[in-house]
Amino acid sequence: MDFKKELSLFDLTNIIVGSIIGADIYIASAITAGMLGPFSLVIWILAGIFATVIALVFAYCSYYVPKVGGPFAYVSAAFDDFYGFLTGWSLWIAELISLPVFAIAFVRYLEYLLPLNTTEEILVKGIFLFGLTSVNILGVKMAGRVNDILTLVKLLPLLLLICFGIIFFISHPSIFFGNYHPFIPVGVSGTGSALVLIFWAYAGFELGTLPAAEVKDPRSTIPKAIIIGMSIVGIFYLATNFIVYGAVNWADLAKTSTPLILVGGVLLGTFGALIMTLGALVSVSGSNESGMLGTGRLSYAMSIDGLFPRIFSSLHPKYGTPYIGLAVQGLIAFLISLYTPITTLISFAVFNLAFAFLLTCLSLIILTRDTEKQLIGQKVFPWIGVMICIYLVYSTSSFDKVIGGFIILAGVAVYVFFSPKQDIHHLKDLFISEEAIFIRAMAKRERFLGHFMLLLYRGYKRMKRRIVKS
Repeated sequence: MDFKKELSLFDLTNIIVGSIIGADIYIASAITAGMLGPFSLVIWILAGIFATVIALVFAYCSYYVPKVGGPFAYVSAAFDDFYGFLTGWSLWIAELISLPVFAIAFVRYLEYLLPLNTTEEILVKGIFLFGLTSVNILGVKMAGRVNDILTLVKLLPLLLLICFGIIFFISHPSIFFGNYHPFIPVGVSGTGSALVLIFWAYAGFELGTLPAAEVKDPRSTIPKAIIIGMSIVGIFYLATNFIVYGAVNWADLAKTSTPLILVGGVLLGTFGALIMTLGALVSVSGSNESGMLGTGRLSYAMSIDGLFPRIFSSLHPKYGTPYIGLAVQGLIAFLISLYTPITTLISFAVFNLAFAFLLTCLSLIILTRDTEKQLIGQKVFPWIGVMICIYLVYSTSSFDKVIGGFIILAGVAVYVFFSPKQDIHHLKDLFISEEAIFIRAMAKRERFLGHFMLLLYRGYKRMKRRIVKS
């Protein structure tokens, strides 16, 4: 059964905006305020530049490889299915880890209206995650339409906050600028960690490339949607944070888990706090709905290539959606949401995202090597993206690096078990045979750095012979 091509430019742009603007803008400002104070605004700008560069890499990749699966498809086309799988595996883990964040944030903001005990919090998380899972199972068109509505509605409270924030800025300039002084109250030692958390706030553009088989004219629509979506997000994020740090002192922001309620209360009293609460609930729901839509398509793409359990490629006989994959990810997200701190989830998600983005940037270098097309920046952006991804991985915690490394290795085991036989032999040779590591994997001159690695290998063999003879 084939996917139905029902997502327009408007739908896909809303999926991207909906995936990006969600729990992040409603919680990240408070977390980073305690790390850097008002200087966080500079990191929001820097993270936006980082995300835009990588988003452009995705846009160019989708132009050359407009297939369902997004980065999994790009890396597979540039290298082979093994590296494509590792990319898809890391991205799937990252997106799966992100889903519980939205459920946790939803509960935090709901408690402003309705205090909940522990049992009630668990119940709300379950209803939230499984309710949106059901929407996605009912069909991509319905999911797309629901996301269109949620995306448009979620932007209205932010627009309201920005408008009244500007009025506050004009009428109380001394208070506004007073909250920006001192601009760097606690130093810049937390820049790397803050950048990781804020970068996650911009993540989500990659989900717009995953349902490519359901997009009308994907070669044109996907790049346009990514560029338009990132522009909308950048404007709202910078404007919102400019108001947030000007309306409320950074020390007060650092003490709350619901910063936009605090800001809304300062600007509009109880009415403002209520509007921000309702906006947060809708915004978080829209972001999680978009995330489920894209993540379900990713596991489907890996499954139909024989690299993931076959059950993930099962499409609903009536709605034509990967309902098993959607149900499984909803269940896993629910279980994770019960125990894990939100900052730990975000940081670990960024580690996996950065690894997947790194391979995606490298794939664009290969995809554009022999092409006659000359898209603006296609030779430069992937190299900048590589450096950005390496810095993000470096800036994550030691826990993220260790556990993330183990999960990537676990992905190798999954690949060995599920890949076709010829790919299993390729993988075993790749990891067991020294000769294959240098000759089969890197000796082909057309591969990235292949000729250079071949020369190193030959030099190594000659030195080894001389040592043995002596």
